[in-house]
Amino acid sequence: MYTTVNEDGVLNNYATEPQMYYAEYPAIWEQRKYLLQGAFATLLVTTIVLVGLSVS
Repeated sequence: MYTTVNEDGVLNNYATEPQMYYAEYPAIWEQRKYLLQGAFATLLVTTIVLVGLSVS
């Protein structure tokens, strides 16, 4: 942890910053996995909305 002291004696603590890195473009199998997850989420939300509308 990085600590500084000002002229009044007050301590200021700073968290250590993690090293930055660039994200990599997802592979084709990861893209397909994301597509499947999106389709499942859309189906789930649509089902919940339709059940809510049919109940009310």
